[in-house]
Amino acid sequence: MAHVTRRVRAGVAAIAVALALVSLPPVAAGLNAAEVPAVSFTIEGRAFSLDREALLKRPDLTVIDVPDDVSYHRPMRYKAVPLAPILADHGLAADDHLEVAALDGFVAQLPAALVLETRPDRARAWLALSTADGATADGPTADGPTAGGDWPTLPDKDADPGPFYVVWTNAAASGVTQEQWPYQVASFTATVPLLDRFPPMRVAETLPADAPERKGEQVFAVQCAACHKINGAGPAELGPDLNLPMNPTEYFQPAALKKLIRNTKSVRSWPGSVMPAFSADELSDADIDHIVAYLSHMAGRKAGPAK
Repeated sequence: MAHVTRRVRAGVAAIAVALALVSLPPVAAGLNAAEVPAVSFTIEGRAFSLDREALLKRPDLTVIDVPDDVSYHRPMRYKAVPLAPILADHGLAADDHLEVAALDGFVAQLPAALVLETRPDRARAWLALSTADGATADGPTADGPTAGGDWPTLPDKDADPGPFYVVWTNAAASGVTQEQWPYQVASFTATVPLLDRFPPMRVAETLPADAPERKGEQVFAVQCAACHKINGAGPAELGPDLNLPMNPTEYFQPAALKKLIRNTKSVRSWPGSVMPAFSADELSDADIDHIVAYLSHMAGRKAGPAK
């Protein structure tokens, strides 16, 4: 009963934060997010926020090296604080689910157990506050970045990832995907898993447990739902709904759709395109097959008004 009550409180908190986020303006092209004053947290129904000054004063602030940053596509060095102690100290439990909302409508899905991990041989989550090209592994140098932060513009974008960017060390050890590196972060919310919260995203209950459509549902929840809704369901606002009014399987040939998922620019390209390419390490051919199976299945499960 306590666990059910916890989930109810988390669900109410998620709704409250979602409503609050409606008032946040999306980050338009060319906008530097450095003026965003604080990042908000809602855990166990309790809300709090931390601004840059408070985060920079934390004793666990350090300099970390990220060998292959997924946003900059190169090695990066950051001034960062570990997320695990912040979240654990405020009551996040390993069986919770964490939703991380960005200013542009992107919403990352993170199992709490993954974010709370502290073992050195596993992936560790950090909240980066600035790059630290002028710092050493032992800490910031005198000529390092200022408290205001130093964020180079992202490749092929007119924006930077600051002032708050979730980055990972040893990401491959825990299978962290590129969709789990949200930047321009506005909030962290402890809630229930995405598919439990949005039933219109679910496949038919009659499908076998090992059905490819079920596997695709799980991949979609992590990799695709960060940007896309299904049947109007889901927290993301960045990309189009993938079932309403039409499902991509209804107007793409299967081979073209798989190419689009792998690398959208291999099929169509325009200046405003933001969908990233996925390497085979990030999204296998089998994963893409499962996503297509899921989408094809959902084409027969439309619900709600067309957008």
